[in-house]
Amino acid sequence: MSSHREAPQISKDPVADSTDVYAFVSPDAPETVTLIANYIPLEGPDGGPNFYEFGDDALYEINIDNDGDGVADIIYQFQFTTTLRDPSYFLYNVGPITSLSSPNWNRVQTYSLQRIDLPEWRVTELGTNLPCPPCNIGPLSTPNYAALANAAVSNVGQDTLSFAGQRAEGFYVDLGAVFDLGNLRPFQGDHAGWSGTGLPAMAAGVNATDMVNVHTLALQVPIQQLMSPWRWRPDKPSIIGVWTTASRQKVKIYEGENGAIFNSGPYVQVSRLGNPLFNEVLVPLSLKDMWNAQQPSGDNQFASYVSAPQLGTLLPSLFPGVFPNLAAFNATKAPRADLLAILLTGIPSTVVPGFAGTYTGPTQADMLRLNMSIPPTPPAKFSNLGLIGGDIAGYPNGRRVQDDVATIELRAIAGATLPLVDSSYVPDAAAGGISMGLTSGPTDSSAMNDENYLGSFPYLGTPHSGYNAHTAASITG
Repeated sequence: MSSHREAPQISKDPVADSTDVYAFVSPDAPETVTLIANYIPLEGPDGGPNFYEFGDDALYEINIDNDGDGVADIIYQFQFTTTLRDPSYFLYNVGPITSLSSPNWNRVQTYSLQRIDLPEWRVTELGTNLPCPPCNIGPLSTPNYAALANAAVSNVGQDTLSFAGQRAEGFYVDLGAVFDLGNLRPFQGDHAGWSGTGLPAMAAGVNATDMVNVHTLALQVPIQQLMSPWRWRPDKPSIIGVWTTASRQKVKIYEGENGAIFNSGPYVQVSRLGNPLFNEVLVPLSLKDMWNAQQPSGDNQFASYVSAPQLGTLLPSLFPGVFPNLAAFNATKAPRADLLAILLTGIPSTVVPGFAGTYTGPTQADMLRLNMSIPPTPPAKFSNLGLIGGDIAGYPNGRRVQDDVATIELRAIAGATLPLVDSSYVPDAAAGGISMGLTSGPTDSSAMNDENYLGSFPYLGTPHSGYNAHTAASITG
């Protein structure tokens, strides 16, 4: 749901579909920031014989704005190359893959990585022929997958780590409930359409992304390399905006006789993602594909959908009597200044006591904003509800892999964050009760999830194996 299949056209192009973006001060290396961009939503681990991979014909970019204008100042650019070691084989592998150079692995993917500094267009080659790991097929094909993945972590110079490959999906959400006319399971019995369904009044959340994988681009970069020169003053906060994009060439030609496909022309952007759920929940269906083609600097054209979110106006109707205070606020037609700050400008330092803020200036731009001066939260004080849970190192200050962004943003839309800008507003009790019914700790998956987070780079867990995709027993693969 964070941005899985969120627009009509990109839902038909999963290889270019950005699903999640993360940006956080690395908990085990706090002098660095980790940037993660995921693609290919809802990968079934057993998706052979042509297992998932990045697109050789797509251009993937992680963008950083460090002066608050919604325009990239630093771009990390990934491009992929796929080769067949033996074109006569019909399988992905013909034996156990015990190393990245194993001759048993037939379809191999590598990538190049560039850093582009703007506006000078200074290009730094960080690596070519960098290795991707294979997909996690099963105990016979990938008997020690964690070792394969670790071998694919590359030190690309400038004290920067890079990884590109399959990971366990770290985002958790109750998709089935949310898209069933906003049927929030914690109080589904209060839904206007509940009568006659035979459902219980309350039910536990269901993790729709349990046991699926994604393809991950991950970087760990020293903080000082992401700062603008003017931010080297102690009175200026170290705040960056982060988003990811995927682009394709304008022309695609299908060769009718031999099945070949040729691409030509300049690259055009077909997908982007900054804040989770922005396009999915706020932008109208008719504009979602257009939104994917825009730059953050032009997002003032979408501000009206943030200041008056349709879901926020629907909640009192969907749950009669449950959100009376929100209904009264909606009747005033006042703009949602809290959501405009959280999603489009960042939160000023004066809003939340003890929080240095994420404000990047007046330019309205959908970016994941990270204040790099705020250190990681120790595990004992960690809250996956981020800022609304009293944890200033969590979303919407960047986004960590464990942050429960679906719950955070749904609570915000329901009015939980309105007191930040209107001290007279009292949130409805239900606003604080909205929950996916799914919890996850700093580095371990809970009993209700199976993300298997890691305590070090690239932080997202070992991908689920194809052999074990639909079994309850834990099988090493």
